[in-house]
Amino acid sequence: MEISPFPFLNQEEISHLYSLFQDIDSTTLATNSNAHLKRRRKDGEEDESGWKKIKSSNNNSVMSDILSSLILLDEEEKQEYQQWAIESQLDKAALDWNHKQKVVAMNDYRSDLEAHFSDLDEMDHTRTKRIRRAASEVATAAAVTETALASSESSGPGGGGSGQQPQHRRLWVKDRSKDWWDKCNHPDFPDEEFRKAFRMSKATFDLICMELDSAVTKKNTMLRDAIPVRQRIAVCIWRLATGEPLRLVSKRFGLGISTCHKLVLEVCSAIKNVLMQKFVQWPDEEKMKMIKGEFESMSGVPNVGGSVYTTHVPIIAPKVNVSAYYNRRHTERHQKTSYSMTVQGVVDPKGVFTDVCIGYPGSMPDDKVLEESALFKRASRGDLKNVWLVGNSGLPLMDWVLVPYTHQNLTWTQHTFNEKIGEIQRVSKEAFARLKGRWSCLQKRTEVKLQDLPAVLGACCVLHNICEMRNEEMGPELKFDLFDDVMIPENSLRSASAIQARDHIAHNLLHHGLGGTSSL
Repeated sequence: MEISPFPFLNQEEISHLYSLFQDIDSTTLATNSNAHLKRRRKDGEEDESGWKKIKSSNNNSVMSDILSSLILLDEEEKQEYQQWAIESQLDKAALDWNHKQKVVAMNDYRSDLEAHFSDLDEMDHTRTKRIRRAASEVATAAAVTETALASSESSGPGGGGSGQQPQHRRLWVKDRSKDWWDKCNHPDFPDEEFRKAFRMSKATFDLICMELDSAVTKKNTMLRDAIPVRQRIAVCIWRLATGEPLRLVSKRFGLGISTCHKLVLEVCSAIKNVLMQKFVQWPDEEKMKMIKGEFESMSGVPNVGGSVYTTHVPIIAPKVNVSAYYNRRHTERHQKTSYSMTVQGVVDPKGVFTDVCIGYPGSMPDDKVLEESALFKRASRGDLKNVWLVGNSGLPLMDWVLVPYTHQNLTWTQHTFNEKIGEIQRVSKEAFARLKGRWSCLQKRTEVKLQDLPAVLGACCVLHNICEMRNEEMGPELKFDLFDDVMIPENSLRSASAIQARDHIAHNLLHHGLGGTSSL
């Protein structure tokens, strides 16, 4: 495209300028040629300057368009982000609302369940009172009838009553069969069958009866004879061993349901109060030395005086302080609301309990249960010097509690130490597995009230020790797979000296030929 030498003039002005040039005299043009050339040069420079200005103006316009586009894009991005933020807030609000609805539904379900159990208890209580009232009325009516008959006979012809025998009161009692217990109690009953029913031999059962004789013996009354000691203890042990409901216990032993329930609680209390101090004892100095030697020969870890473990026993939702007994970990695992009570125990190399702590709510983590136990108070007094109690990662590392390393990327030394600590920890875990396997009542929720449950759990621990001390074998059908979630405590390292001692033990295990496989 041709560009005009005078871009700042229009067409008419250019034509007029040329006509003026034609009218000028040629002489004048020659005379002024130099001036004309200078003018032309000057006008060219002005034209070039004008062109540069136009080009600069065009560049500014393009830059302005680009900036406007960028501003528009930025505005659109801001609007999209705001829209995304609003949608995210709406989604979060919807999730929160759904979560609240689920929590409300779970709370309602739990309240309904508690109300249902409360109604059942009330119905049982009412029915028991009604049955007792009816029995009392029957007994009263029978006594009145018998008295009337006796008076009519004494006032009849030839009466005077001098030759009549005195009449005794009679109380109506339901006749129940005791054949099964009579067969088990017979001297010729096979010991193997007795062991299957009561989880112990007849000799061990006789030992327990002898130990508890003075504590559970009752006197005969005018209305009925007292239940024998052996039958009282058998009712309790069979109930703990099988975990069967009281209705079946009643049929087995030919006793009333309420009588069986009362016997179980009485015998459990007697076992806990009389036998626990004899069969669950913290080892003395000589015994502790033997225990340390056995654990060291087992794992290579020195000065180990016991293995600690904490398990949970399922319970029915209590009527008071429900949230304290709520077990969140078991609820998440079984997808069913669970409540529990804790049992913490220290065992020796043979799996015999040397210390137990029973009764804390299931919501408490293992380290809190330990802090509340008498064992912790004993250690605070300095009674556990030069003694390690080995626990799992749910307990903190302290001057007397030895636990495995829990951080990531363990060294070979730390890994070896954890293997050896695991061997010691396995002793207590297997002891609790045998406890729950032998006494099946600990595997499921029982009919025992919350305030009576510690006595039942204590009795199970005492009976476990008696069976372990007497080498009572357990059949494979009684094997129980123990499951207890472990929560690492917030403050898992509570002693700098214990950290150094653990590192020293780990170093010795690896470099003194004590590490490696678990076949040692």
